[in-house]
Amino acid sequence: MSADSKILELRLSLPEVPAPSHVYKPVVITGNLLYISGHGPMKSDGSYITGVVGKDLDLSMGRAAARQCGLALLSTLRKQIGSLDKISRVIKTLGMVNSAPDFYDHPTVINACSELFADIWGVDHGVGARSAVGMGPLPGNIAVEIEVIFELA
Repeated sequence: MSADSKILELRLSLPEVPAPSHVYKPVVITGNLLYISGHGPMKSDGSYITGVVGKDLDLSMGRAAARQCGLALLSTLRKQIGSLDKISRVIKTLGMVNSAPDFYDHPTVINACSELFADIWGVDHGVGARSAVGMGPLPGNIAVEIEVIFELA
């Protein structure tokens, strides 16, 4: 099944693509690699999930923010390249969690995005190398920011 079909099958709602608010490109393609800039957990109404995971937000809320980042990334991909079927595989994901000093479960938070990509492209192509780190603060106090490198088909 194609990646675009999986979006429909899973009844995923992709948020609108935000315009860059600073000096950067949302996507850079070089050769067969697509680098997508960090995305925050933008919801369908244009607002973001904010707060510090482990303080303002619990683990499940942090996971929801990471999944929402994944949906925002998918939305940007579709706008930039026309179809998710042009993605061959996930190469590398960097997940940054706006976390309390005593919160240590960053990988479980970022798993929510990785699980979403596995649902779209399958485990063999949707799961790549990954880093999941705690940071603070993130821009606008967003709960999570995720950037990804993809291979183009």
